[in-house]
Amino acid sequence: MATGRGRLLQLHWLGLLARRPALGGFCSVHGSAEFRKGPSVRLATGCTTVKHCAHQDPHPETSSTSCPVCLESLPSEILLKILSYLDAVTLLCTGCVNWRFYHLANDNFIWIRIYSAAFSPKRSNWKVNSVEKTAVSMNLLSVGDKEAGYWKREYITKQITSVKAALARVLQPVNPYLGLPVKIREALRISGLGWVIILREKSGREYVMEHVDLSINDSSVTILWFGRDWPRLATLSTLDLCGVMPVFMDQSKTPTKNGPRWHSLIAKYNLSNLAEATMMGCDTLVRLFCLHPGLAVGLWKREEELAFVMAHLHFHHLVERSALGSAAVPYELPPHTPLLDDSPECGLHGYQLHVDMHSGGVFCLCGTFRNLFTKRGYIENEYAKLIVISSKNNVEHVPLIGKVGLSWKTNIFDGCIKSCSVMDITLLDECGKPFWCFSSPVCMRASSGPPDGPHFLGQTYYVDYVDPEGRVHMELVWIEETEEYFIVSLVLYLSVAKINRWFGTKY
Repeated sequence: MATGRGRLLQLHWLGLLARRPALGGFCSVHGSAEFRKGPSVRLATGCTTVKHCAHQDPHPETSSTSCPVCLESLPSEILLKILSYLDAVTLLCTGCVNWRFYHLANDNFIWIRIYSAAFSPKRSNWKVNSVEKTAVSMNLLSVGDKEAGYWKREYITKQITSVKAALARVLQPVNPYLGLPVKIREALRISGLGWVIILREKSGREYVMEHVDLSINDSSVTILWFGRDWPRLATLSTLDLCGVMPVFMDQSKTPTKNGPRWHSLIAKYNLSNLAEATMMGCDTLVRLFCLHPGLAVGLWKREEELAFVMAHLHFHHLVERSALGSAAVPYELPPHTPLLDDSPECGLHGYQLHVDMHSGGVFCLCGTFRNLFTKRGYIENEYAKLIVISSKNNVEHVPLIGKVGLSWKTNIFDGCIKSCSVMDITLLDECGKPFWCFSSPVCMRASSGPPDGPHFLGQTYYVDYVDPEGRVHMELVWIEETEEYFIVSLVLYLSVAKINRWFGTKY
């Protein structure tokens, strides 16, 4: 069917071109992709040329003599006929060639056919009444009255809406123990969701880099970028972390990176003074820096240039943040309705904590702590103290399994930065809803003074994390005999302002 149409169009073009003088030269439209139909016709999005026979030959398709003719010299009616056979993705790509093809690819009659084919009502055994027939005919008659591109925008908007609805259905089941979606991996698979970083120079030039490696953990995802063609660090000003997702989601096909994609800004980071920031750790090749929220940047020791970038994203609202924002504005969380509780200790009890420490797919800590509470007397300096592991209770102390270290790799080297790791925190309220969640690299620092609590036989280390919603303080002791770390204290400091907003209290 498609071959017959192409043959008819080919003969029609040759007939039109035979009536006009031969034209020399090629069109200079940027691009490279080519599409071939038949032995004598060559369609190219980059060159946009049509080869045809220059002399009268009864079999023009077998002629060896040809001269190039610009595709743009064809009448708009013929070009519209050609574009009418394209699918939505190819039509959008064609509109990026130049201004003429952009306006032609916005034709409402083409797009309403695509729209009707994609979103036509389901078949029914009932006959369509005269009112419905009249509405359809009036809709077709009004196509010419709409501004150019109207039905293209309608089609894209409805496609995005359908994608959001499909993802909402997949993410609806929630794990009662973690308070997070059960099918997060399936949502990432069917949506074709990926992540890019946009490195922006001080001059305004941008570098868009696709992620190279991806690992999915119990409650977070780790994304890695590395390569040989990094721009110089001294020229960079900012780094944007964005989620990218195909606009047109087809569950029966593998998502492609060449089609139209939706960008959603997750976080923006400042790289101007990165080399002067506080270093988390280092090994023989790289120095590691942390930028909040959840970004680890590795610099080569020798050149002070970028070696790798590693992002850590928690599962909580991961798909929404990566798909439902815009290229300039991050996704805004829906407003939270305060819980109704007449208890005088509302917002201070019933917490459940799940904490992971891992790197490179290897977990050294995976623990769940239930029935956590605090008291009014523990509120100090705008924080409510939530004791998870007490240094005074030896029964609560837990070990870290295996060696602690943050693994990294590039296309040439790999390594592990000791005393660093990735911490995932998922704190649920009394109703099992996520109250505070994050995933971030952390480091263990040796204590320079005597411990605040009981004295332990071994070197003491501290792990600290701070963000606007709270703080985490962990105390560890290195046991030389067994060569392992023991967590002897774990305390969360919850922001009183967050508690008041969440529970409607006035502490």
